[in-house]
Amino acid sequence: MATTTETATGFDLALSEEQELAQRTARDFAREKVLPRAHDIDEQGKVPRELITEMASLGFLGIYAPESYGGAGLDALSYALVSEEINRACASTGVVMSSHVSLVVDPLLHYGSDAQKDRFLRPLATGAKLGCFALSEPASGSDAAAMRTSARRDGDGWVLNGTKNFITNGASADIAIVFAQMDPKARHRGIAAFIVEKGTPGFSVGKLEHKLGIRGSDTAQLNFQDCRVPAANLLGEAGAGFKIALSTLDGGRISIAAQAVGIARACLEDSLAYAKEREAFGKKIVEFQAIQWKLADMATEIDAARLLVWRAATLKDRGEDHILAAAQAKLFASDVAVRAARECVQIFGGYGYLTDFPAERHYRDAKITEIYEGTSEIMNLVIAEEILKE
Repeated sequence: MATTTETATGFDLALSEEQELAQRTARDFAREKVLPRAHDIDEQGKVPRELITEMASLGFLGIYAPESYGGAGLDALSYALVSEEINRACASTGVVMSSHVSLVVDPLLHYGSDAQKDRFLRPLATGAKLGCFALSEPASGSDAAAMRTSARRDGDGWVLNGTKNFITNGASADIAIVFAQMDPKARHRGIAAFIVEKGTPGFSVGKLEHKLGIRGSDTAQLNFQDCRVPAANLLGEAGAGFKIALSTLDGGRISIAAQAVGIARACLEDSLAYAKEREAFGKKIVEFQAIQWKLADMATEIDAARLLVWRAATLKDRGEDHILAAAQAKLFASDVAVRAARECVQIFGGYGYLTDFPAERHYRDAKITEIYEGTSEIMNLVIAEEILKE
């Protein structure tokens, strides 16, 4: 894979030595430690804790948190590079990392007080604790402003009541960023964000979901019944929760786009390897033009998706508006991943339908990238809204 390129918009995307090191480290780890276990992770429905611990030891769970808080102090582009490598090996492992970094470490870094960073960000950045992001509910997904989980001020704290749905890392997380409505009439202006620790009375894990793909990551329902949260655990200002959620998701979409690129790359690499070995009508199937064209389209679209990811990450690193770029990257990369997965199964033929081969896992894992952290339909709305501003 090339590490130097430029886009028509003038971005020099040559990787620094630090970024290349992060990429190589992630690639070696993914190939040696994650890929050999990917099938078992999917089949058993669990990412081994030792893999998460090793990712933490490599600095991946706090990749762009400052070193002063136990992080690696790298940038968003390094994170995208690492995400692609981990997800090329196993999307379940990748989403455990991305949910933790993008949706918990990031909002704490940008909106947490010094005291909150000392108490919560540090153990999250070092991997001593795992985090989750609790926004979606049974009756509100894309329409987050319609959430029903309530937050009521009571003395020196807050009382939360409600249910959160589809929470990645929900069962295994030690710390949750929870969004709740203080005033339903205010809709998005009445939402607040809270840091809730595992073991807090009234906070419990409910139903564990059985999923089509990314089966190794736990997806759980979280329940809050008169759950008392200290006032010191309010993240940002009261009423700023919706803003925190949206800005967090803008960055998170870059990592999901990188995940999609990783899955698509797995499809291409596995398809190419299989096509070079499989014989039909007296020759390797890679010699057939029909197969070559599939591989050519996959390779071209993956490169294009990767450039969109790199551009969005670079804008974020520059502190520039990356809402449009992140939405475009996620929309396109997720579409590329689903198409690549479909063609991967087709190239493998009947074997692509068997769990003995990776093609069917890629097919199942790819689909979620079009849904979580903003569906493709929501991405189209975001893109349209942004370009209509111009």
